[in-house]
Amino acid sequence: MKTFENYEFIHASEVDSTNNYVRSMATSFPEKEFVIATADFQTSGRGQRGNSWESEMGKNLLFSILCRPTFLGANQQFFLSQVISLSIKEELEHHAKKISIKWPNDIYWREKKIGGILIENDLEGKNIALSIIGVGINLNQLEFTSDAPNPVSLMQATGQPKDADTILRKILARFEFYYRKLEEGRSDLIADLYKKSLLRKRGYYLFKDNNGIFGARIHHIEPDGHLVLQDTDKNLRTYSFKDISYIFDNEGKA
Repeated sequence: MKTFENYEFIHASEVDSTNNYVRSMATSFPEKEFVIATADFQTSGRGQRGNSWESEMGKNLLFSILCRPTFLGANQQFFLSQVISLSIKEELEHHAKKISIKWPNDIYWREKKIGGILIENDLEGKNIALSIIGVGINLNQLEFTSDAPNPVSLMQATGQPKDADTILRKILARFEFYYRKLEEGRSDLIADLYKKSLLRKRGYYLFKDNNGIFGARIHHIEPDGHLVLQDTDKNLRTYSFKDISYIFDNEGKA
């Protein structure tokens, strides 16, 4: 059983965001490799693209990891995204089938979003000095009132309530396992597992960019995190996460 000697756990009932909360603690635990901040509620939870994150008080898993992966170059930031995405995906699929990663780091059950990740990196020279990895996972919430298009909780997927602390510790055990692989230079292993875990990893689907909607398949992911699609005319198209969106219908197929 993992004892988490390298971790410091801090908890608050309510914070603006767990990322901000753990950042305020950055210098408080210099002897700990990982500082984990959890909260029952966020007043200003943040998601990608400047979106907010809806979470009912005490119903979900909200946490941030503070670490100092100084062994990673600035151009290797995306590996941290892959590590935490894999850690969450692998734990949740013990509870529900058809869990996948929607590029770059949303966690999906079928065609619905069950979790999101927001990573903030501080750079020093050519390397990462400090990383804050914020995670929100819908565990036990049954009603969503925001205009988010496709939220779902693990309880909705399984019909069973879930214990947040148990799931958190299992995610962290996986996170540290993959983090050590990064330290060992095994980024190839992580990249391969990430690609195999992607939503829509096979077949053609509908996507939308600034020029409109088109059919394409995922060709590969660049080391820096860019998504490379191959459209139905066999042309390769490269995107950052702000430049492309997925189109969902009943099956999500193009």
